[in-house]
Amino acid sequence: MNPFHIRTDRLDLIPATLEILEADRDDHQKLARLLSAAVPGSWPPPLLDEETLGEFIRMTAENADPFFITWYWVRDDSAEGSRVLVGSGGTASAPVPGTVLIGYSVLEEFQRRGYATEAVRHIVAAAFALPGIRRIVATTYPDLVGSIRVLEKNGFTCAGEGPAGAGFEEGTVAYVLEKPGASL
Repeated sequence: MNPFHIRTDRLDLIPATLEILEADRDDHQKLARLLSAAVPGSWPPPLLDEETLGEFIRMTAENADPFFITWYWVRDDSAEGSRVLVGSGGTASAPVPGTVLIGYSVLEEFQRRGYATEAVRHIVAAAFALPGIRRIVATTYPDLVGSIRVLEKNGFTCAGEGPAGAGFEEGTVAYVLEKPGASL
């Protein structure tokens, strides 16, 4: 997927370059300059740990996954104040043809404000605009009610109980969104 900037009502979704990802790992002042936004001291959000960020850096450097892209979510809403980094999320190839995975995370102090719902809606549209993509899969933990609610608000449905509904990591559940009008 070619990285591109997405503008929503309140967010700038800035595609992660290798330079941005390395700044996230090594130098939050540089990250702030690259994003033209404040980086809260609480950064990174849950689930964007060192191992995950390292994997993102590797995947970006190798450019081996045509559907891998992650965006940094910068709140850019004059009613809320200055530009600030609130979360991130993106897509990657899935083991099933015509399918991509989606993942996202928001800093705790910015949760329950609709930012994830807004960003995911636009990421879904970008993913379905890609040739051949007919399904998006997300996995989450069953106790992450807010994450499940974001998926449901964006039309995802639980893949069901048992192995078919199991996520990729132990203890997770899968949610699926089919492209409207797509035949599988």
